[in-house]
Amino acid sequence: MRAGTVQLVSYRRRDGADSPRVGIADGERIVDLVDAAGSRPGGHPVPGSMLELLRLGDEGLDLARKCLDRARDTGEFSAPASEVRLLAPLPRPNSMRDFMLVEEHVRNSFGSVPAEWYRLPIHWKGNPDTVIGPDDEVPWPHYTDKLDFELEVAAVLGKRAFQVTPEQALDCIVGYTIFNDWSARDIQFREMEVQLGPALGKDFATTLGPTLTTADSIDISTARMSARVNGETWSEGTLGAMVFSFAEVISTLSVDQPLQPGDVFGGGTIGRGCGLEMDRWIAPGDVVELEVTGIGVLRNTVGQKRLAPGYGIDLVRTTA
Repeated sequence: MRAGTVQLVSYRRRDGADSPRVGIADGERIVDLVDAAGSRPGGHPVPGSMLELLRLGDEGLDLARKCLDRARDTGEFSAPASEVRLLAPLPRPNSMRDFMLVEEHVRNSFGSVPAEWYRLPIHWKGNPDTVIGPDDEVPWPHYTDKLDFELEVAAVLGKRAFQVTPEQALDCIVGYTIFNDWSARDIQFREMEVQLGPALGKDFATTLGPTLTTADSIDISTARMSARVNGETWSEGTLGAMVFSFAEVISTLSVDQPLQPGDVFGGGTIGRGCGLEMDRWIAPGDVVELEVTGIGVLRNTVGQKRLAPGYGIDLVRTTA
């Protein structure tokens, strides 16, 4: 880890006896924030969750850095990474938005690029209640035959942003994590024929992790990104040029809506960063690994296709 780098994590101890904890990844060890902090000036409680830590803004990052230094100086307050189970850095984000900011992905997915894509920060809003973490099994919805992964990076806010300039918005980004909005492609395109969505095509699962790497530690535009399925590399590249930067889209949204610490902004899939673009599809039991230099490897196993529940609307039907 470079000097100054902080990789924040949420985790549970392997015995599963406690609630999620906040930690800092330090090589092969995980530093526990609460244990290393001891106490805060004025008797203020130490943040017990990632969202609580982010709401402290710069004070929270300073606290994390001090905890990391204290653990290194004393050799205490940490455990081997093998003895903990990493969760999504934000097990329940304040909100999630996913943008389409990479032209190659748009062109590969749709055949051409709509003119409005160059003018508007196009995005959809995700489901914070279905976030899953590293090494979790991904549910395969009963209504899809074409489950897909998405190789993306997301920016996470560490400060409130309301009516901010792009320069101010950049200062509001606490760090970056890997973002995989699993996609049920067949039903996604069905619902988008009605010019709404995606919803059913996306809302069942989004994976975040394994770390939330501080923004001053990584050049997100040049970081190497790759996707592997069962150990075979399917995708490689970088985020590269974006039609709008993270700072620009955050600034634009903030004009008319307040944005909060813990809000997550996916930057969109990189070119050839999903099976749709290659007409190549994952199957139940596959192991999908997304890697971003400086953030880590986000690994998930694809679950078996669920059976139709026998109630509700029949989503599989293809005729009215």
